[in-house]
Amino acid sequence: MRPLALAILTLLAACNAPAPVEDAAGPPIQSVATGGVSPAVSPDEFGDYWYQGLAEITAYDLEQARYGELRDGSAVLIFVTEPFSRSQQVKLDQAGGADEVTVMKLNHTREFVTGIYPYSMMTSVFTPVSEGPLPLKITATSQEWCGHTFTQLNRTADGYRARLFSYFESEGDQDVSLGEAMPEDGLWALIRLNPDALPTGAVQLMPGTIYQRLSHRPMESYAATAMLSAPDADGFRTYTVTYPDLDRSLAIRFQAIFPHQIEGWEETRPDGFGDNASRLTTRATRTEREMLAYWQLNGSEDVSYRAELGL
Repeated sequence: MRPLALAILTLLAACNAPAPVEDAAGPPIQSVATGGVSPAVSPDEFGDYWYQGLAEITAYDLEQARYGELRDGSAVLIFVTEPFSRSQQVKLDQAGGADEVTVMKLNHTREFVTGIYPYSMMTSVFTPVSEGPLPLKITATSQEWCGHTFTQLNRTADGYRARLFSYFESEGDQDVSLGEAMPEDGLWALIRLNPDALPTGAVQLMPGTIYQRLSHRPMESYAATAMLSAPDADGFRTYTVTYPDLDRSLAIRFQAIFPHQIEGWEETRPDGFGDNASRLTTRATRTEREMLAYWQLNGSEDVSYRAELGL
């Protein structure tokens, strides 16, 4: 990893500002929600890792199921804390005030190629650090040569409002209410915050937005069974979710001890259409991990960091 001096930041900036400087958020404000989930470790231990002004960037080798075949690709998980607006559900340009809540942001990207054309997919999840487990907001995009789609879920007093914008006639533009079932996309941040708070047993979950996009399933919740393993001999735990109605399972492997870094995942489900349909397993395996202020590393000379991450 580069020396820590390269990662010194300035506070109160946005990723899309003209001179990008972004900060990990300061200590979380007092929780105003009931039934919230707080980090499993002490505030000092949590802050030493998550409030040092850096993002955790982990690269993975990816085997992605698509059109009945496994495609080689790459995935990246980027976790960082930042100040967020409860009312507007956007990152605050100026931190502070009663509207601010500290969130754990996850940017989950996947890139792979199907024949001649590439896929680029990204999901962003914003989970309150001390007011979870439900994320406040989820957005997801998918781009490939046929066109692109955008999905957004916002948590409201009545549950989640979901909007989907798609180039497919059968999907069109949708605006639906989904209730308050736990989104699968929120489980990843919950692992990082407090894995013992993960739902287990019979649960109602909304499948992940990447799965929803690739399967063209309606946005709705499904009955599932969830299990959390004890630590194995290598110090890892596995959280497994099975959806009987979808013939689908997702298993996420992570470090048993804080900060519960994610080692990889497997998703098994039917994939493909017609004669090419088969049950395949998508796999992601960790390759590299860095703590970086990536929003500052946008100069030509900073491309070397991509090589360090194997990207």
